[in-house]
Amino acid sequence: MDIATRVWNHKWKIDPIVRSLIDTDFYKLLMCQSVFRNRRDTQVTFSLINRTQSVPLAKLIDEGELREQLDHIRSLSLSRGESTWLRGNTFYGKRQMFRPDFMEWFEGLRLPAYHLERVGDQYELTFEGNWPEVMMWEIPALAVLMELRGRAVLHDMARFELQVLYARAMTKLWEKVERLRTVPELRIADFGTRRRHSFLWQDWCVQAMLEGLGPRFVGTSNCLIAKNRDLEAIGTNAHELPMVYAALADGDAALARAPYDVLADWHEEHEGNLRMILPDTYGTEGFLKRAPDWLAGWTGIRIDSGDPATGAEVAIRWWKERGEDPRDKLIIFSDGLDEEKILELYAQFAGRVRVSFGWGTLLTNDFRGLTPGDRLAPFSLVCKAVSADGRPTVKLSDNPNKAMGPEEEIQRYKRVFDVGQQDAMEVVV
Repeated sequence: MDIATRVWNHKWKIDPIVRSLIDTDFYKLLMCQSVFRNRRDTQVTFSLINRTQSVPLAKLIDEGELREQLDHIRSLSLSRGESTWLRGNTFYGKRQMFRPDFMEWFEGLRLPAYHLERVGDQYELTFEGNWPEVMMWEIPALAVLMELRGRAVLHDMARFELQVLYARAMTKLWEKVERLRTVPELRIADFGTRRRHSFLWQDWCVQAMLEGLGPRFVGTSNCLIAKNRDLEAIGTNAHELPMVYAALADGDAALARAPYDVLADWHEEHEGNLRMILPDTYGTEGFLKRAPDWLAGWTGIRIDSGDPATGAEVAIRWWKERGEDPRDKLIIFSDGLDEEKILELYAQFAGRVRVSFGWGTLLTNDFRGLTPGDRLAPFSLVCKAVSADGRPTVKLSDNPNKAMGPEEEIQRYKRVFDVGQQDAMEVVV
């Protein structure tokens, strides 16, 4: 597809930003089923958080156009083909991953209302309601805002300027692929839906990875692209689950148990490569120190904040202390990766553990240095659960710059989870 010509000829109007309810990350559907089964009546609020305040979203994006895209998402429902794919496909070696009662609910789902307000140069965008419904807003809301920001920058570009821009972006990505293809045992997946440049660009990046890396490219987190391109849908779970479970906990003892309650529920539903621990929500070292023995038998760990090499060493030491052979375990690196860091981590840990990578924003939105003023550079935008049944949620992370929640609750969580001194790292994406 000639993306530059598509942009020039149509100014994007032919392309709705979110085309389907399954234009989302696979882990969202897995988590949604778990929430539907275990906590479906929990009332949650999700809120947009722009960590990069220097990007004035409300000045760049027209409010009417934003509402038009959000309203379009509310009109979406599963097509017959999408439902058939979810009901009948094999995911992670398992048929009928999604239970009939969940699928019946999902087939009738329309996303709930949103609240949008301009505050200064930013937008306040929130979603409230039953957890299984509201959580499905996160990925499409982020995709809409990221793409509308891109459209605003591209709007006044001339035809040949657009062609050169995309040619440079394609060359930039292909040079990364050429470096990565030198690693014969590489395992890498696309994790770039939430902060992609656009749907068309993410689809192009996936095709480039598939052609350039062959079987070393193991799949995509995007369900629609996985379906359309006959690829594996990749994903497990995210910080949302322990954040909400923790907010619902009564007292410090229940709070300390909450992250393990999440994984106990997950353990009942999934096996194999879906049993991946995400330990950093309230600090990796403390989480692993207090973890029940049965968690050491899980397949592996995903590292999503802090220094990735340090996190991997902590995981390897923990497995050894629990009598497990780290060479049988899987570590998925997924935080702010680019090809240089991927190659560095592979060289450091290959042979010591099984290594895999979830490549996100810097795969699907690396337009750094390609426009005057770097106006297309990616930035850090998230949409998080900020309350559950009226109680605030908290995330600590292994990087204090990613912490969120009321300050008094952050301090309480640090005490309960025994989080000591942390090294702050720049949050790029």
